[in-house]
Formats: sequence, C-alpha cells, structure tokens
Amino acid sequence: MSVPTLYLGIDPGLNRTGYALLERSPRGPVLREGGLIRSTRGRSLAERVHEIASGLREVLEEFQPHVLAIEQVFSLVRNPKSALLMAHARGAILSMAVEHGVPVVHYTPTQVKRLLTGSGKAGKEQIQRAIKTELGLGRLLEPHDVADAFAVALCHYYSSRVAA
Repeated sequence: MSVPTLYLGIDPGLNRTGYALLERSPRGPVLREGGLIRSTRGRSLAERVHEIASGLREVLEEFQPHVLAIEQVFSLVRNPKSALLMAHARGAILSMAVEHGVPVVHYTPTQVKRLLTGSGKAGKEQIQRAIKTELGLGRLLEPHDVADAFAVALCHYYSSRVAA
C-alpha cells in the first residue's frame, strides 16, 4: 500500500477557512499551495455554508489531494456559538470530501500542537515557528488560518509516515 503524496490540511471556520496543500517528497514535506476560503458576512447561514463548500470544491478539483486532514471542533465553554459555527463549516467540508472521494482524518488541536512542538499547549506563534522550520520558509506563514491548516497537514504528514 503506497502512502498518499498530497495532503490537504483544513482549518475550518465559517468566516474564513484556511487550506494548505503539502506534498510528500524524498526531501521531506513541500508546501504546494495555501489560502483562504471566505464566506460573506451578512448572508444567510445556508449561503455562507454553501460558499465554503463551493470554495473547497474548487480546491479539490484543481489539486486532487489524496487525503484531507481537518481540525476537530472543540467545545468552547465560554463561547459555544463559535463551536457551532465551526461545526457548520466542517459539515460543508466533510460533504465535499466525500463527494470527491477524498478520505478524511481528524485531529484535535492538542494533537497538532503536541506533534509539531512537543507541547499540547503551544501558542499560535510557536506553531508558526515550527511550520517555518519544517518547511524551510523565510518567514512565518500568515494569516493564522493558513498557518493552522499547514499545521494540520504537517500533523497528518508525520502521523501517516509513522503509520506507514
């Protein structure tokens, strides 16, 4: 069984969903593409979820990743509305992945942080520095939605390497 070579990492959000494509190479992980899928504030929830789905459809059709790694929804005790909105975006994302036959793997924020930094409590800046180092970049990735998507993709990259 061969290990997939193109990983799509997703940082789900209703306002902005970050995506990142990472390629497996003999030299290690290679950044292929990263960006944001935005929804339009002021539109209905259904329209915004559709915008996320449509944006992801374009990414899936253009790059045809072998696997999609996504951050799991975590419960925000102080702001459950944020978790619910993220869950709507995740639903659109999972639906598009299934529609395109792309397997999905889920990681908690703690798993991603622990794998990349050694600490499940690492901050965003620590994660961004780890990504910069792993991918040999000259600067930190911005915005944080894209950096977080690369973090999820890197987490799967290393997790699948160990499993293989």
